[in-house]
Amino acid sequence: MNVKITNFFRAQYGVPNGIQLTDDGLWIADQVTDRCALMDISEVDDTYGVTKLIKEIPSESSNTSGLTYGEGLLWFAANGPGGRWRTERSTDAPHGDVLGVDPKTGKTKRRENIPGESGTHGIEYDSFEPGTLWIQELKAQKAHQVKIADWSILKTVELPYERGHGMIRVEDGLWVTHTGRRLIIKLDVDTSEEMDRIEVPDPHPEPHGLSKLTDDTWVYCDAASGWVTKIELDQ
Repeated sequence: MNVKITNFFRAQYGVPNGIQLTDDGLWIADQVTDRCALMDISEVDDTYGVTKLIKEIPSESSNTSGLTYGEGLLWFAANGPGGRWRTERSTDAPHGDVLGVDPKTGKTKRRENIPGESGTHGIEYDSFEPGTLWIQELKAQKAHQVKIADWSILKTVELPYERGHGMIRVEDGLWVTHTGRRLIIKLDVDTSEEMDRIEVPDPHPEPHGLSKLTDDTWVYCDAASGWVTKIELDQ
């Protein structure tokens, strides 16, 4: 697929590793502090290349590597303990957890294990099959569709490459970022077959977290450089 890739703005945090658009604005989660900022992206400041901060919440997540929103909660993908980046906390995930967080307060309303007690780099609410989340099982290179109500696995997609990351669910498939390969690949959710791909070549920032602004415009965040980058699709 042909796309146009441009740097959009510098994130509120130095290590942005989860990103999600909601009706209130664009949420960005930090991998180091595990705080989450709601940003007004309607205008970028010319001086510093940043956007306006609306609000910020703490979280009990750790080593945050993915963010989505659904059923009234922000869902954090906690990729194990955070001791590599900061002082460990009693709430850190021992392996990998999913936290459902109140966007008003940062309070944890739900905590569940990643399937296979694995780490994770990606999570996505399925707006086409409400009440479900797509969660990556990092070690097994899989993305599971999980029913929020009882945490049962409904479907599993095999990922083609290592280090899967941000995802976007569309009506006819699931787009999955593979950070190390600089690829965003569209997969059939029934067969795991590749349907399309987007290449993100150097010198563009690496794709980590991923979210849709519109059907034709997406954004991703790069934990390494701190940039939020825009992808305009030529469909």
